[in-house]
Amino acid sequence: MKDWLIGAMGMVLVLGVMAAILWFAVGDPAAGGGAVPAPAPPAGVDRPPAAQPPAGLRDDEVWLADVALDAGTVVAAGSILRDVRTVGRDVVAGPDGLVAAQLAVDATVPFEVVANKLGDGTVVRSAGDGQVMVIRTVNALGRELPVTATGTVEVVAGRLIVEPRSIDLGGPDFLSDAIAAVVRGLVTIEHDIEGLPEGLVLQDVAVQDDGFRANLRGEYIKLVP
Repeated sequence: MKDWLIGAMGMVLVLGVMAAILWFAVGDPAAGGGAVPAPAPPAGVDRPPAAQPPAGLRDDEVWLADVALDAGTVVAAGSILRDVRTVGRDVVAGPDGLVAAQLAVDATVPFEVVANKLGDGTVVRSAGDGQVMVIRTVNALGRELPVTATGTVEVVAGRLIVEPRSIDLGGPDFLSDAIAAVVRGLVTIEHDIEGLPEGLVLQDVAVQDDGFRANLRGEYIKLVP
């Protein structure tokens, strides 16, 4: 992967490996220092009581039981993610790259990222009660019509989907009903979360005030080629 996110994750993890090697090479921690508890992983990633390295670990590989990476903003593959929380378990660094046996990513997809894909002037925002509102102007039946659509978000085949439950064209009810089927596809959101390592699968998504909070999971994810 050549995008910024993978490079950033790889750099942080490699630096962590180097720091750990240097720490243990110098000597034991100073006497009297308290142990620093490891950060708790997000839901869905279990940490065993006594983690053990894989049996086939080679001399030219380094194993980390778990590694965490937080970032306020990540720009990758031309897209933006906010409040990114990444936790990898059973991470092996070696000549073959950097691979996590389990990888969990929680990130917020800002509304404007999704709105930009629908077209200029589109607004996507929270409608409350876990619903999403899409506001845009569409061309239908030779006219430009202001449309306000509201729907709920769900995950379908690993994609973020918002299909309108109600569509308001700002005109008489009979007109709205007749044209709604025509404009439905123009206000339906189908979004792939981009810029993440290959193999991560969207598991769950929720609507927040600032965007879609996505939860992705994967196994044996290659972080650095």
